[in-house]
Amino acid sequence: MTMTDPIADMLTRMRNAIDVRKRSVDMPGSKMKERIAQALAEEGFIESWSVGADPKGRKTLRVYLKYGPLGQSVIQVVKRESRPGRRFYLGNEKMPPVLNGLGVRIISTSKGVMSDRRCRELKIGGEVLCTVY
Repeated sequence: MTMTDPIADMLTRMRNAIDVRKRSVDMPGSKMKERIAQALAEEGFIESWSVGADPKGRKTLRVYLKYGPLGQSVIQVVKRESRPGRRFYLGNEKMPPVLNGLGVRIISTSKGVMSDRRCRELKIGGEVLCTVY
């Protein structure tokens, strides 16, 4: 069976791992998922990420989740916005901060995958992949 939305799969795996307080979560790797993980790390929502290979030699992405001093997850909500059946685009002028700047949108732009903060700095819009807070 082929996966129709690998980004939704990535976010669901992260959400499930957070629910059971895992330190890291593994998933099939791709360049898009790496870029999303990089943006989340730059914004401070995850500790880090790494790329490896499973026993069959396929690319694997490992995301190291971040928790506060009392064990609470830094990520409270992770929501897929644009889906294969319904794409969602925003221009930089119509991109308000998420929760007054406490959250972040991950956006796929012509200049790569980045946070909404960076998009506003560069004055570019794009496809909203997900919202995290």
